Amino acid sequence: MKKLLLLGLLIGNLTYANHIGISQNFLKTQLTDSLKNSTTFEKFKPILAREGVIGEVIKTYTKDGLETTNTVTEASYIVKNTTEAKEEYIIPKSKFEKRYKFIKNKNKKWDIFQPIGEIKAVKVKNKDTFFIIAPWGEEMIVKNGDFLVSPLDYSEIYRIANKEFFETYQEKK
Repeated sequence: MKKLLLLGLLIGNLTYANHIGISQNFLKTQLTDSLKNSTTFEKFKPILAREGVIGEVIKTYTKDGLETTNTVTEASYIVKNTTEAKEEYIIPKSKFEKRYKFIKNKNKKWDIFQPIGEIKAVKVKNKDTFFIIAPWGEEMIVKNGDFLVSPLDYSEIYRIANKEFFETYQEKK
């Protein structure tokens, strides 16, 4: 599908043509300066997590539908947010251990963790839905009002749906 995608972000316009999914490299080139100048947010809601199994496929659903799909390919955790949608996603063990602190066991399957990471975020203002290539190489849908976010090292950019963003993140005080 050849379509000109116009991402009208709070920080200005980003144009990208003739590509189904916008690459991580392109996103970083276009958005890192804006992200650096944006508000810092912290995840305030505890999450549930369990160890993933190599080959396990996780489909992430937000309140507005399928966001992306990912497969466990290395030592990872499956995270389940404590939002209305209870969306699940995969985080490699090395990243998980930097972003979450163990609180307690919930049951035989899930443990409870407190988030300790921070992100920078820009809000998407664009009428058209578009796709980015998530850090794990799969397409991730982005809709008007969603947020494109990055950890403070700007190593990756991904989407957080609008409803789930406000259910889990707050401005850092």
